[in-house]
Amino acid sequence: MQAPFRPVTHVRHVAMAVPNYKEAVDFYQDLWGLERVADDSGLSFWGTPADPEQYVVRLREDEKKGIDLVAYAARSAADVDQLAERLVAGNIKLDREPGSLDTPGGGYGVRFYDPDGVLVEVSADVAPKPFRALEERESIPQNLSHFVLNTPNLEAMKGFYEEYLGLRLTDWLGNVLCFMRAGSQHHILGLGRGRHTAINHVSFEMRGIDEYMRGSGRLLRAGQEVLWGPGRHTAGDNTFSYFLDPNGNVHEYTTSLEVVDDENHEPRTYDMKPETQDQWGFGGAITERMLAAQANDPDQKLWASSPV
Repeated sequence: MQAPFRPVTHVRHVAMAVPNYKEAVDFYQDLWGLERVADDSGLSFWGTPADPEQYVVRLREDEKKGIDLVAYAARSAADVDQLAERLVAGNIKLDREPGSLDTPGGGYGVRFYDPDGVLVEVSADVAPKPFRALEERESIPQNLSHFVLNTPNLEAMKGFYEEYLGLRLTDWLGNVLCFMRAGSQHHILGLGRGRHTAINHVSFEMRGIDEYMRGSGRLLRAGQEVLWGPGRHTAGDNTFSYFLDPNGNVHEYTTSLEVVDDENHEPRTYDMKPETQDQWGFGGAITERMLAAQANDPDQKLWASSPV
């Protein structure tokens, strides 16, 4: 029996178009703890010293707010080519044929649109950058953990990411949010049932519980409102503290995301009770402020090719 095609290993970065560009730069640099690894006029790439990925966030100044693209890592250039062939055979719209990338680290990738019109990049052979282990109490992001997207077409989106990117369903939260994995990490992508397509939240892994709390405290001391948290989810078993960036996108500090048996895990469905949403009980039930924030504004960059 032929093994299923599973080209993706992890999420590389999220690229966002933002109207409030200067404020976003200040937020990432002074508060969130990322470092600028490259920039140009109205364009910047943000990484972490603990991650071999060249960057985990890309910001581009634009009058319209939205997702420029979400980038995933593939195991090999051959997998990128095979993915492209499968996309074409499935009448999936390509934005760029497989070829060399001219972003930091280079590599070989393909770009295409998911059923909602979000631009997706899958790439291989991106050169890693030097990295180091974070030290104790160093409260900056270790890596990009996962990305959650709101969609009015949840079942179609789930099927697309299963069929083409080879992601597997890990768990459901009620019937409104599904968690999808590429390997043993509980999820790299979440899909939430929404009225429109938009960023639900972007999540960053911290070194440990202490660093997660110190990072959350740093934002609170700087006057940032915590939308929800600190707490610990049941689905994923990870900690959470949610904040808004200057463009109204929800960002999460997290740590200790559950590791599952990739081959044998059976999907579970968790209820929406407060004690399920937050095991600790400190963050409590999801707040109305958080619900409104994670609904976000309708994405204005759907079905649009990224200029970078």
